[in-house]
Amino acid sequence: MKTLLFASLAGLCGFALAAPPRWTPEKSDKEPGRARISVYRMAPGKQLDYLRWQAAQDEVAKGAGVAPPQVYVHVEGDDWDYLVIFPVTTQEQDKKMDEIARAKGLKTGFPASLEFRQLLSSHTDTLAAGPTTAAELVAAAGK
Repeated sequence: MKTLLFASLAGLCGFALAAPPRWTPEKSDKEPGRARISVYRMAPGKQLDYLRWQAAQDEVAKGAGVAPPQVYVHVEGDDWDYLVIFPVTTQEQDKKMDEIARAKGLKTGFPASLEFRQLLSSHTDTLAAGPTTAAELVAAAGK
């Protein structure tokens, strides 16, 4: 069941990204937000290291007024470890988070990217709109 849910979510996200701009919903007060959905397969033995790394990043985000990501833990089915839903941030928020990270002695930029990738076996990132409902998407389609 969880594999089917994950496959449906992944398919919906892929469809949303593949849709030409004319298919995206019109601007409205109820327009879904944007999120980055990441699926991580951790390098062997690096699960706890990743969780500690992510917890430190969550504290940085909190300090910058950015919501921490939602982390889903694999329990059965496909071979991923964590599905993480991040808010899409602005350049100003990114700059603020970098300032806070540096003040905490954390790496930023390319060194941070290298540090993070040492924890991974593989990952994917997808930009998605949501949350929404099927009924809201039907209404946006004008049908």
